Amino acid sequence: MADGAMTATFLAVIGGASLLAVTARRLRPSDRLPSLEGWALADRSLGPVWTWFLLGGTIFTAYTFAAIPGLAYGNGAPAFFAVPYTVIVCPLAFVLLTRLWSVARRHGYITVADFVRGRYGSPPLALVVALTGILATMPYLALQLLGIRAVLTAGGVYARGATEDLVMVALFAGLAVATYRHGLRAPTVISALKAVAVFVSLTAVTWLVLARLGGPGKVFDGAAERLGGPALLLTPEQQPAYATLALGSALALLMYPHVLTAGFAADSSHTLRKVAVALPAWTGLLALFGFLGIAALATGVRAPEGGAEAAVPMLVDRLMPAPLAGLVFGAITVGALVPAAVMSIAAATSFVRNVYVEYVHPTATPKRQVRIAKAVSLTAKVGAVAFVFGLRDQAAINLQFLGGVWILQIFPAVAVGLFTGRLHPRALLAGWGTGMLVGTFLVVREGFSSVVSIGTGPFEVYAGLAALLLNLAVAVVGTVILERLGVPRGADLTDLPSRLTVSRRPETGANNA
Repeated sequence: MADGAMTATFLAVIGGASLLAVTARRLRPSDRLPSLEGWALADRSLGPVWTWFLLGGTIFTAYTFAAIPGLAYGNGAPAFFAVPYTVIVCPLAFVLLTRLWSVARRHGYITVADFVRGRYGSPPLALVVALTGILATMPYLALQLLGIRAVLTAGGVYARGATEDLVMVALFAGLAVATYRHGLRAPTVISALKAVAVFVSLTAVTWLVLARLGGPGKVFDGAAERLGGPALLLTPEQQPAYATLALGSALALLMYPHVLTAGFAADSSHTLRKVAVALPAWTGLLALFGFLGIAALATGVRAPEGGAEAAVPMLVDRLMPAPLAGLVFGAITVGALVPAAVMSIAAATSFVRNVYVEYVHPTATPKRQVRIAKAVSLTAKVGAVAFVFGLRDQAAINLQFLGGVWILQIFPAVAVGLFTGRLHPRALLAGWGTGMLVGTFLVVREGFSSVVSIGTGPFEVYAGLAALLLNLAVAVVGTVILERLGVPRGADLTDLPSRLTVSRRPETGANNA
């Protein structure tokens, strides 16, 4: 049962997030007419500070903060693939995200599928990019609720039952209302509270753990005794999986609609470059969460079987005073609200722009597009709640594994397309289909593990990266064949170079926070 002081602190953090959401309309108010760009991208007006809050708060989710230390608690060294993975994201964002922002701003693109439509002149390719993004995002959205529930259950703040489930629904309902009214501005202002709460609470927990256990050396020694020395180091057999997981996850992350939506909201590509340079601060945060998983092992925390993600909340509940424990649980809960809101906005925007307007109502007014996007965003959140309460937790996790593999298959159309238009859209479609089928087969064959065996030996790699390589091979070979057959391609409206070159164009825009 939760301590009264812990619950009070937890509710204070959640109440602060709710009050901030109410003030979202004051964040760079616009006198423009209602538009999807205004609702979904905050009129592309966010400066470096707000963009850093939003992009970091969107990338580093509550489930990440629970899953990574849980993986470290149960498996040791392999869990820390998330550290190089999020480091690799930073230079990729510096190059890819800034270039994509420039093209999107110049042509008024709101989604990545808009860019694909303009680059290749292929509605079918744009459609599969949009649908893949939506498909990969929905289980990710559901996992935010699972992250909240796992953490709060371990801390004694949440007990399974009808009353507690209603509290979860009410928490998500408040987020839904704020997002419905203010669009991306709501998670943007909440992301500031998330950053402050998570950084402060994690610093306090880490300091307390080190003080109690006598330094990092004793933490790792104690964990090694319980887990086994080699488990804290990568074996030669684990290294290919570790490296391909880090690289593949980094490539996949920048293809997710919610990450691109947060990036598109920046006021200039110069702002995005600043933010990309500063993102490693969030990576340090993730590394500390992984360290706490090792600390939980060293202190003898016994997480329930199959529930390793509860290890750190149990450690916090054991070591920290009740008010500080409430602060940690509140911070992680707020940590779920930001990405959940951005995910629902991104999925709704992709549906409206690339399905509804393209195939259902091409003459829809901007006002109608916003109204439909709001309704779809709300439906996505309701669906996520129903998914969590209606299915086993493992089902959502399995779908998330598949989602990471799926979203990686749009990388050739998007990232490669930023630098060269030589790939034929029909070949890209064939590559996408091949990657989706092969990636899904590999993951399902291994019992929904994203790390799969290749060949007859112990060589294991990330399934998404293996499928991506096959995807690229099919796209390249298919392009050669289609060009020799003289199959026409659609018109390129992006004015990007057709060959692999980097152009430098000046951008305008405010750069203030």
